[in-house]
Amino acid sequence: MSIPREHYLQAVFPTPFHARTAAANTLNVWHRWRDYTVADAYFDVALEYTALRNACTVFDLSPMTKHRITGPDALAFMNRLVTRDVAKLKPGRVGYAVWCDDAGQVVDDGTIFHLRDHVYRLCSQERQLDWLLGSALGFDVSIVEETHDVAALALQGPTSCAVLKRLGLAEIETLAPFGMRSYGFEACELLVSRTGFTGDLGYELWIDPEQATRLWDRLFDVGQVVGLKPMGTLALEMSRIEAGFIQAGVDFLPADRAIRAERTRSPFELDLEWLVDFGKGPFTGRRALLEEKARGSRHRLVKLDVEGNKPAKDAFIYDRRRRNVGVVTSAMWSPAAKANIALASVQMPFGAPGDELWAEIYYQKELKWSRFMARCTVVEGAFFNPARRRAQPAADF
Repeated sequence: MSIPREHYLQAVFPTPFHARTAAANTLNVWHRWRDYTVADAYFDVALEYTALRNACTVFDLSPMTKHRITGPDALAFMNRLVTRDVAKLKPGRVGYAVWCDDAGQVVDDGTIFHLRDHVYRLCSQERQLDWLLGSALGFDVSIVEETHDVAALALQGPTSCAVLKRLGLAEIETLAPFGMRSYGFEACELLVSRTGFTGDLGYELWIDPEQATRLWDRLFDVGQVVGLKPMGTLALEMSRIEAGFIQAGVDFLPADRAIRAERTRSPFELDLEWLVDFGKGPFTGRRALLEEKARGSRHRLVKLDVEGNKPAKDAFIYDRRRRNVGVVTSAMWSPAAKANIALASVQMPFGAPGDELWAEIYYQKELKWSRFMARCTVVEGAFFNPARRRAQPAADF
């Protein structure tokens, strides 16, 4: 891994796009994402969200932790690490995955990029190098964290494909969801994947950090006519809740950082049973997950349509007899769904479609706190799932 000499002298790094994000951030609102400074908002959270859903936005994805896994045993290692069958992930494809500890509890989730034979990139929110190296004992693989070596932008929204066509990326509209393709850009490689964290039509762009600002400038040169705007983490958070996507440290506690074992969650308890393939052979947590499948899970993740318009942030969830059966992990008023929505972790067997659930919401107005018991309806599927997200070929809109 190529690390700047100042790595041990500088606590927080600028991303490769910082010269442009800093100039665009009129609100001067920032936070630390791992070891990088990133914008929470640029000009107005509501307008940034509106730009995402009606035109397109760019989000600085560079702090996403990236690991390059190579070697003769790369596939065998990946299949031992994660719960899904990586052998089904062909070169040029991207797959969502989770990995567990021996107790079958989720350590983290992320995306696997099968770049070419025996070469994978694993992206995750959390730093996972220690876990990966410990899991690699006995495998002939090389694992390198390359976060500093790859700049990344998420280009998301209905006009995102139109921007890339204007950038000159030939036949980009034919790129399938969870596919990736390489293009030439300023004498270097630009990797484009049809992936994202917004639940909308969108792409992620991966490039050498030396070309980051040039890519930013070219995108805004060609994207201005179709409404391209920068977007911060607050608008991104709104979109990922609407899509029903979970986030480590918010909707589940990473198992390698938990103090109390009962606070962690298995893939079954996060509505990710579809990612568990018992037929592929051994993987970490397999025995524990087989036992859980036989006896049943402790919790389940549910999507809720909440009565009223007060977000149920951190609300307790009750059954019809007013017994506490869970807690809300993420909540918002959704402009796209025109509904008060939430993700919640509830005890089994509660949370099945048709169950009567209630959220205990507290909200403050003019220095007065009010309590509201809001009825909740269990929702199946994403709150927001437009057809354009999976359309092939992608349209210009």
